[in-house]
Amino acid sequence: MVSVEGLKVEFGVKPLFADASFVINDRDRIALVGKNGAGKSTMLKILCGQQKPTAGTVSIPNDCRIGYLPQVMILQDDTTVREEAQKAFADITKMKERLDRMNNELAERTDYESESYLALIEKYTTEHERYLMMGAESREAELERTLIGLGFLRSDFERPTSEFSGGWRMRIELAKILLQKPDVLLLDEPTNHLDIESIQWLEQFLAQSASAVVLVSHDRAFINNVSNRTLEISCGRVIDYKVKYNEYVVLRKERREQQIRAYENQQKEMADMKAFIERFRYQATKAVQVQQKIKQLEKIVPIEIDEVDNSAMHLKFPPCLRSGDYPVICDEVRKDYGSHTVFDHVTLTIKRGEKVAFVGKNGEGKSTLVKCIMGEIPFTGELKIGYNIQIGYFAQNQAQLLDESLTVFQTIDNVAKGDIRLRINDILGAFMFGGEESDKKVKVLSGGERSRLAMIRLLLEPVNLLILDEPTNHLDMPSKDVLKEAIKAFDGTAIIVSHDREFLDGLVTKVYEFGGGRVREHLGGIYDFLRSKKIEELSELGRERKETNSSHAGNNSFPVREQDVPTMGTSGDRQAPHQETISKALSYAEHKEQQKRIKRGEKAVKESEAKIEKMEQRLKELDELLMVPENASDMTLVTEYTSTKRSLDEEVERWEKLSEELEKLLTE
Repeated sequence: MVSVEGLKVEFGVKPLFADASFVINDRDRIALVGKNGAGKSTMLKILCGQQKPTAGTVSIPNDCRIGYLPQVMILQDDTTVREEAQKAFADITKMKERLDRMNNELAERTDYESESYLALIEKYTTEHERYLMMGAESREAELERTLIGLGFLRSDFERPTSEFSGGWRMRIELAKILLQKPDVLLLDEPTNHLDIESIQWLEQFLAQSASAVVLVSHDRAFINNVSNRTLEISCGRVIDYKVKYNEYVVLRKERREQQIRAYENQQKEMADMKAFIERFRYQATKAVQVQQKIKQLEKIVPIEIDEVDNSAMHLKFPPCLRSGDYPVICDEVRKDYGSHTVFDHVTLTIKRGEKVAFVGKNGEGKSTLVKCIMGEIPFTGELKIGYNIQIGYFAQNQAQLLDESLTVFQTIDNVAKGDIRLRINDILGAFMFGGEESDKKVKVLSGGERSRLAMIRLLLEPVNLLILDEPTNHLDMPSKDVLKEAIKAFDGTAIIVSHDREFLDGLVTKVYEFGGGRVREHLGGIYDFLRSKKIEELSELGRERKETNSSHAGNNSFPVREQDVPTMGTSGDRQAPHQETISKALSYAEHKEQQKRIKRGEKAVKESEAKIEKMEQRLKELDELLMVPENASDMTLVTEYTSTKRSLDEEVERWEKLSEELEKLLTE
């Protein structure tokens, strides 16, 4: 599909990469990996035509459409969310206008037997079939499914985009790119502004998409779940591994071990040659052999070893003072912004030494509760900070508080104490500030570089309560490993707001879920939390609602946002209804009839889901058949594809109505 030959990019004396050659095939799911600064984002810009290489060619077929999501883009604020997302259908809109013009012309003309009239009919038929195959009739339903999958509520669709943060507007841009259904998707850190549930939806979407995907991400779980091939940029070269990310990590380790053995053998061989030359340089009887050895030595090409990441480096927080047994206690905490309640009845206790995660959809109050703990905003209820607490707080605006007149090294040297000062260069290297980078002034650093520098400062401060708000957004995988290891070894307490499952895995022992104005406590790690949302048994009413919603959310074609579900036995959930209370409120006959209606509703929903799954499978088969050139003009397949797509959309609408009816039954 896309062919890259002999690509070379130079920004200075040393090329960023050289002689890069590879092919992007249909349905490839490529993870583009490498250290920060290796050239990943530059490669994506070259593939989409935004940047020219120093040498080499990128061959893209004329009919190949490319969708590119950069890390940073200029966003407009003069439309609603729906209107902005509808811009993805600009080509379909133009096609509809052409069809309308042709239809009007056919209605007005009377020369039914003329060649031009017949040619117009044929053109109209071909264009109309293309229009239907592009899913034009179901575009609104598809638009809504995509926006909901990325975390928007239906009530958000008519809101101006200017009311949303930059992260939410980036989601709109991602939705537009996905709705355009390009042949090749180029995504540069798409998960930076997504919560866990939206990331899972995007994983499923990309897995079932017909597009080829080239992905840059520091979310290890995400790229492993999406990728089936890995391109690594290392030492100025591009190495192609035909495996998913986790398998690539194993192969890369083996490759590097082979390189080290080959390098050691080469060095020994070179040392032997040099010793022979020095020993017999002045002996006439060995002159010919000496000259041969010299020529052999000159022809040897030194073996390069792949760059070593610094994730093996160990970094520890400085010793901290012992705090009270309960660093944070919340009792009936509530926060309102005007008439909008962010959360209410928040009751939780965080013990000394615990590592806990705050998770949930964006906008549900995670950062707001952090600001309440920090005392930055007012609230109602009681929130106590424990005895002798020293808080270390990392937020995005922390990066803006750095002294711009200092260098990177000076910034860290000013806070480092004791033996740690001897390892400043190692620490800076682990966070991509090695070599000349440490001499840069803070004022010339990008936003991401400033965030990393602020994180290093925090690592060196003596605190006993860490509060980290999305700490991994601008860190590559080795740096995240260094940070994760440091937090695990930290003997204080940590609150981590993050959507990065791989980072949280093995790090936290308790998860607080934010959603629907409530905060619920879940014991266990992040994957325990995710599993519990999907496989809990229908033993209690609150859990039954959760199970139903989760089963719907598992199908990426019709994602459902989890509603406010009361959970039994969790702190902060004092008003959750109990089954015995419900039983008393209903008579036995009413209760029995209610259960029958619920069972019928569940059965109808499951039958509808089975039909949808069957039709989606058939559409997938038809899509693969139509991709074969000899089948492209087979109108039987085209007609079946169109009718199946229409039936699927109708069934999805029916499923949504059935789900809403079931939801009402469960809340009665």
